[in-house]
Amino acid sequence: MNEDTRNIKFYPQPPTWGIVAAVLLVLAVIVFLGVLTWNAVKEHDYIGRTNQQIYTITIAGEGKVTAIPDITQVSLGVESEKPNVADAQLKNTEIMNQLLADLKALDIEAKDITTANYNIYPRYDYFDGRQVLRGYIVSQSVLVKIRDLEKVGAVLELAGRSGVNQLGGLNFTIDEPETLRQQAREKALKNAREKAEALAQVADVKLGKLVSFSESSNGFPGPVYYKSYALDVGVGGGAPAPEVEPGSQDIVVNVTVTYEVL
Repeated sequence: MNEDTRNIKFYPQPPTWGIVAAVLLVLAVIVFLGVLTWNAVKEHDYIGRTNQQIYTITIAGEGKVTAIPDITQVSLGVESEKPNVADAQLKNTEIMNQLLADLKALDIEAKDITTANYNIYPRYDYFDGRQVLRGYIVSQSVLVKIRDLEKVGAVLELAGRSGVNQLGGLNFTIDEPETLRQQAREKALKNAREKAEALAQVADVKLGKLVSFSESSNGFPGPVYYKSYALDVGVGGGAPAPEVEPGSQDIVVNVTVTYEVL
């Protein structure tokens, strides 16, 4: 070997792009296989089933809260008949205005008195197949909300004294039922959970998470009792104040829940 050859030095060549691409491909395959393996493990995190085999049970529950109504509503109306509209309106207005004044004297606030209807229509008699105008009817009614149940009897007695000749719709209810409805809802969910746990124990499985929920609710008005009540129409009162009992009211919530089974 001559002197020129001995002085030649060799350096390593950088890898080509083909080699780099091959290495990256191998790494991608390794990562992909790792992800597949992990997913397979996750699919079988519950014995005997995969994510495509989620088993559930659906249970119904009921919750009930019983409460005493705290308000009542009643419809009071006046109907007047006269030969002409003006006279009928005048008579009807006089009676109704006196009624409203008497209600406010019982501390019934104006916001709790709502005009429900006001009607004017003719009345006819029939003679020998002929229709003969007899006069005109003017009717007006108000819906009264009574927040103090001790005053219900006084309001009904007032109706007789004031010349009211239409009364109806006495209805006891709860002014703000949502708090009671929430209590009933919680009872219903507890009832459903207890049923589901008992069923799961019999079936030798465990309950998982709650996956669905639906509900329906009903409030049933309690009975209303009347005693010694009469409207002395056209006489001007004299009937004793009636005694009424609000009874009780059930707030019922029914739920349907579905639990995952493990």
